Amino acid sequence: MTVTDPGLNAEEAERRQSLSTAGARNLATTTKSVPQMQGITPRWLLRKLPWVQTQAGTYRVNRRLTYAVGDGRVTFTSTGADIRVIPQELRELPALRDFPDDEVLVALAGRFQQREFAPGDVLVEAGRRAEEVYLLAHGKVNKIGRGEYGDQTVLDTLADGEHFGAEVLTGQEADWECTVKAVTPVIALVLPWRAVEQLGDSADALRAHLREVAGNRDKPQNKHGEAAIDIASGHEGEPDLPTTFVDYELSPREYELSVAQTVLRVHSRVADLYNKPMNQTEQQLRLTIEALRERQEHEMINNREIGLLHNADLKQRIHTRTGPPTPDDLDNLLSRRRKTAFMLAHPRAIAAFGREASRRGLYPGTADVDGTRVTTWRGVPLLPSNKVPISRQGTSSILAMRVGEQDNGVIGLHQTGIPDEFQPGLNVRFMGIDEKAIISYLVSAYYSVAVLVPDALGVLEHVEIGRY
Repeated sequence: MTVTDPGLNAEEAERRQSLSTAGARNLATTTKSVPQMQGITPRWLLRKLPWVQTQAGTYRVNRRLTYAVGDGRVTFTSTGADIRVIPQELRELPALRDFPDDEVLVALAGRFQQREFAPGDVLVEAGRRAEEVYLLAHGKVNKIGRGEYGDQTVLDTLADGEHFGAEVLTGQEADWECTVKAVTPVIALVLPWRAVEQLGDSADALRAHLREVAGNRDKPQNKHGEAAIDIASGHEGEPDLPTTFVDYELSPREYELSVAQTVLRVHSRVADLYNKPMNQTEQQLRLTIEALRERQEHEMINNREIGLLHNADLKQRIHTRTGPPTPDDLDNLLSRRRKTAFMLAHPRAIAAFGREASRRGLYPGTADVDGTRVTTWRGVPLLPSNKVPISRQGTSSILAMRVGEQDNGVIGLHQTGIPDEFQPGLNVRFMGIDEKAIISYLVSAYYSVAVLVPDALGVLEHVEIGRY
């Protein structure tokens, strides 16, 4: 009997003196891999966060009572070149946080004046009387002051949606403590104090509210805005000791577990007949779980309710000074918290930091983290994650976090011991077989992430990653 190789023509088959490999494969069992998936990433956030058991699906974060409110970012609307502040967004200013009258806010928003500044222009000058509130609609500014030895230094950087001079609303007379200079072209909305006075004359509720806010500033509090705990120290003799108690927030935040779910369907014929050498249902389930875990990490970073990028305290969000992520920027980010466990950034942002370090003749260290060599800065691992978004303008963010309940850090939340549990916080439940002989499984992952105190998480924003 002649075995003909389908890949050869008749003449070539005649010349062959042995069995071809193509023909031999008909009698051989191939060696094959398990199904591969390109979308699997290291998922560093899921691996490095401490996970806390969450009973009843809810985790409550109790904190000390904090007087400092507001300090948020303001949103604007634009018609052509005309920019206006959304009146209700004025409640992001500390003095207007709890002010209820929308009509007065509309009148107040209409009194803002639009001004434009070129790079290098001075918006306010240190030592001059503070008489205006500034809302930054577009652009970036530096707050510049004098250091201990008389040299000028950049104290802070502000950008889109941020503001300064809000204390003017309470009517307190003060001078600007620092100079504010435009770094890029800036569009600002400015509210003179005299406009507030004129509105106050016709809005008794606003005037009374601002007086009450000014009075609250005198309540004892620490530098974080928390209600003070009175303690005596360094005294002699037998003076009367202060009495105190620790006041708590009356409405602490509660984190409910989120869920990522899908229904896996496998035909019974496939599950019955095609399970050698690999179990088809197991392989389908393995890849489905990988996809669910990828979505879980994405939500923990980007979700508007629980995501870390949206839950970072506004005082812990800082901007790069020049655009790309420089060693100075990362130093500024790390200096705002103790015991930073790791930083998380898009791989392209890490590459941009490497270029800036090389430009200065610096060479970041490396460390072995779970068997992988990663870049470090000041001994803190800089872990890559493609879940950190890149904007259309080519900017991204770098997150830095302290982790764990013991350190008042960032923690992951899940519940173990759930019915039909397949992995911690993930279960696979049989849903039955339909009339088309298709077997269905409900695959669910339950999770959340909590920031225990504001300084546990910091974000370096508007990081340019495309500058070479």
